[in-house]
Amino acid sequence: MPAIADTAGVSLEHTLKALLSEYEALKAEERQRIGVRGQLLYATLTAVAGIGTVTTTVGRLELLLLLPLAATVLGWAYVMNDHKITAIGRYVCGRLGPRLVGLVDDGSSEIDMFKWEKYHRDDPLRPCRKRLQLAVDLVAFCAPSLTALVLLWLLGPHTPTVLIGSAAALTAVVVLATQIIRYADVASSVQGA
Repeated sequence: MPAIADTAGVSLEHTLKALLSEYEALKAEERQRIGVRGQLLYATLTAVAGIGTVTTTVGRLELLLLLPLAATVLGWAYVMNDHKITAIGRYVCGRLGPRLVGLVDDGSSEIDMFKWEKYHRDDPLRPCRKRLQLAVDLVAFCAPSLTALVLLWLLGPHTPTVLIGSAAALTAVVVLATQIIRYADVASSVQGA
């Protein structure tokens, strides 16, 4: 009979190691995604400057259509990275933490696993910061594209290809703006995180 108890102990130990290993892997992915998210913002600013410079240098305003394309692709990658970062935090708080507590809690104390994951989301200033971040994201990823399209519509050329391309670009920018707003997670707190 003691062999069964030893097996249960080993199983618990292995389970704990596996869950902690999962946590470490998720945190590594989260760190990597946070880095990529920041780089995508810088890449967008670089694309705006580069496309603006080339357009001005060669004097071909239709090149402004490249700006919505670049900003939309980079903006979508930014939104998806941000979404996955949020999803990792929710998983750690809602699934992984409770599983670990269930394995180690002997009922004599309340264990609060991964308190930081909840604590920073419970900051009363978080909704304000999230709204400001939403504004920054919209300005960074959508405003340059809309500005480029308005300039193109005002100054020409008004060829069918440019008009069709600009309509498609406007659609892409509106879809991106909608997704940025949708994924902004402005109102979440510990309960919603």
